[in-house]
Amino acid sequence: MTDETLRERIPAIGGWSPWQRAECLDGSPGVRPAMDVGHGTMKGPESRAAARQSAEQGVDLAVADRLTAQDVSFLYVERPVAPMHIGTVTICALPPSGLDWDRFSALVADRLALVPRFRQRVLGVPGHLANPVWVDDSHFDLAYHLRRSALPRPGTREQLLELVARVQSRPLDRTRPLWEMYVVEGLAPGDWAGESLARAGSAKQEIALITKTHQALVDGVTAVDLAQVILDRSPVPAETNGAPRWRPIPEPTWAELVAGAVADSVRSPRRLVNTGVADIKNSLRRLGDAASGAAAVARAAARFAAQPAPASPLNTQIGAQRRFATVRTNLDDYRLIRARQVPPAARKASPASQMTSTVNDVVLAVVAGGLRAWLLSRGESVGRGSFLRALVPVSVRGGGAANPQGGLTPLLTAASYLVDLPIGEPDPLVRLYQVGFRMRAHNVSGQRVGADDLTGLSGFAPPTLHALGARAAGGLSRRAYNLVVTNVPGPQEPRYVAGAQVLESYPVVPLFPGQALSIGVTSYLGNVCIGLNADRDALPDLDVVAQCMADSLEELSLAVHR
Repeated sequence: MTDETLRERIPAIGGWSPWQRAECLDGSPGVRPAMDVGHGTMKGPESRAAARQSAEQGVDLAVADRLTAQDVSFLYVERPVAPMHIGTVTICALPPSGLDWDRFSALVADRLALVPRFRQRVLGVPGHLANPVWVDDSHFDLAYHLRRSALPRPGTREQLLELVARVQSRPLDRTRPLWEMYVVEGLAPGDWAGESLARAGSAKQEIALITKTHQALVDGVTAVDLAQVILDRSPVPAETNGAPRWRPIPEPTWAELVAGAVADSVRSPRRLVNTGVADIKNSLRRLGDAASGAAAVARAAARFAAQPAPASPLNTQIGAQRRFATVRTNLDDYRLIRARQVPPAARKASPASQMTSTVNDVVLAVVAGGLRAWLLSRGESVGRGSFLRALVPVSVRGGGAANPQGGLTPLLTAASYLVDLPIGEPDPLVRLYQVGFRMRAHNVSGQRVGADDLTGLSGFAPPTLHALGARAAGGLSRRAYNLVVTNVPGPQEPRYVAGAQVLESYPVVPLFPGQALSIGVTSYLGNVCIGLNADRDALPDLDVVAQCMADSLEELSLAVHR
């Protein structure tokens, strides 16, 4: 099956197509590696016999689906107290006809053709001779992965957040494809984004979509998040033009796994060494350096790593249970702060003061102010020079992947920026200037991708980009930073799933051992949606953190109007 045939069968969904990622980044042409949608694996043959025939011709297809060192590292470091999956909580307004479960299930099944990895599971190699491989799950059961649930009356925000915390606390089953999606009904109308509609007397019934996707599954190259491809630009789902029926390829035998591992080690001896657990950290460092695309970023990370992050209540032993909280703010407030951060008199007095911050800088300043207020509410000592170090993954352009034409397809990945949040600074405007200065120091590489590029990347790319950010966070020592803060701009036009309009989307960024709080931020449809994922015992006052974030934005807004 040729690329041209597949492009005819599967058009762009929600503005995204597996063959259009390069165009979305910089306008240059590019083609993804051939993907046999009918069989659900990268370059998958018709059968295992065909695979053996191809191998005899010098094409080792089994190794093509081997997990990378970074992929497998997320499996090795995963613990019951620190599951390595990333999630989203999406609130949707149903059409007048309500939820059509059969239609929704059919949509998810149809879009799985665009993300074949979501029908594959991890299979280990005997004797750990090489990294595990992705194989088609011959017993794939969509009903197991796609689940229907409902809140008890009255279906409040607090009830949904408690459900999210419990769902996200449970590790994924490694014997199956590493993802789950929950459709939650019974939300109280107007308790979420429907507040304005409720006041107008026309509240719509709402549902929540809760997703869990393992970080080993989503690398932004061979697989993107399922939540990215199930959304459309209109209430009427785009057609996939009859993608062929999926037929799983039989699993490789024990002998084939061993033979593939030996062949792989002969071609690339270094890979064999890198499969050792002792070398995982070195592999991650090399991968992190390559992903950043800039030696300056690596040098900055090394300087920060040499100075451990300060001690804080955020860095403690964590348990297996979570709390989750959300903060919904207005994107226009961030834009107004960015536009009016310097008073007119100061602009005239000093040209240097006209240096403007970005919306991302404002977000980080709000986070810094919120954490400062929360620490003070706990009676913690916050001196003038106090800071918390945040790992801020920033989307950058990678070097590219080989495509069938012999060229490179530009790829999107994430660089790890370590930013000291000035929680000791009482003046909100000074905090904003300090954050902006530190972020600009990281932007010397010229590889950073702007918000306009990201929002045009796909129908709804934030789930995939948050996953890439979490992967970048896993590549650094946890002693180097206090918390992870991911911020991904989403589209400002409505998106739909099976006729239901998406109202809000909150990231659920995983916790790493020794870190009790992670923050994910997504902007969508005029809102800035902040998701706070925390250890249940370490942060019993997570609701206070959420309120402090909202208060911090208000404080900064008042400061720019002085």
